[in-house]
Amino acid sequence: MNSEKRNHLFLDDLHVGQTFTSPSHHLDAEQIKRFAQEFDPQSFHLDENAAARSLFAGLAASGWHTAALTMRLLVNGGAPIAGGIIGAAVEIAWPKPTRPGDELHVVSEVAEIVPSRSKPDRGIVVLRSETRNQRGEVVQVLTSKLVVPRRQSDAEKLQR
Repeated sequence: MNSEKRNHLFLDDLHVGQTFTSPSHHLDAEQIKRFAQEFDPQSFHLDENAAARSLFAGLAASGWHTAALTMRLLVNGGAPIAGGIIGAAVEIAWPKPTRPGDELHVVSEVAEIVPSRSKPDRGIVVLRSETRNQRGEVVQVLTSKLVVPRRQSDAEKLQR
């Protein structure tokens, strides 16, 4: 078994209240503009002067950019789930804008675990993830229902 597999957690390894903290990512104006140019080309994501006159009162990352960075941080160690981060449903909120110079990290907590009755090899884990900046301010709240595999029993392994 390789170290990647050993470090990933199955449904059976998780418990309500368990927390994970991701590595961090430094965001600058160039990244914000590059993402916006391709995926969310609104003036308050692309131009400092226009952004200063907007609701955001300054350059702000697209919420979708924050969401994409959150996913990257979760995958890179912020949620060590076996089988990958496979979403079944999601609720997202952006209480504060993400700004150039922000150092983002994600703190996640297991909120609920529901083993599947119809598919005994998996279950659903509700993971509440807060993306925070260097001041500890929450810039995104992501509540995800993730499909998480169960650990195979020795008998199941022999049957394969």
